[in-house]
Amino acid sequence: MDDKVLIVMTSGPDTPRRCATPFFFAQLAAVMEYDVTMFFTIDGVLLLKKGLADDVYPKAGGKSAGEFLRDALDAGVKFVACSAATELHDLQVSDLIDEVEMAGGAAMWEMAEESKTVLTF
Repeated sequence: MDDKVLIVMTSGPDTPRRCATPFFFAQLAAVMEYDVTMFFTIDGVLLLKKGLADDVYPKAGGKSAGEFLRDALDAGVKFVACSAATELHDLQVSDLIDEVEMAGGAAMWEMAEESKTVLTF
């Protein structure tokens, strides 16, 4: 199956309960052989800051958002950070995990047009 899925992640550490499901859905789709990209914008880009997601717990006593993030990466999900969102949060590329690509808003629109499914969190 070569269908593309785009997950737009706008939720960040201030809304921890919204920070597990997008990674879980991305991992699931990748395991089902979809070509999955997560685009992180607004506060979602903060989850890509080195080490930050490891301190975000969607459920007390459960897995951290960082664990869900790594599960998605291990399944082959591509991560793209919005360049405007990194500027909004004064983040440099060096502040982000190594697996992240950078792109602007126009690239997000192109990804959306090419995708069979687009989910937003």
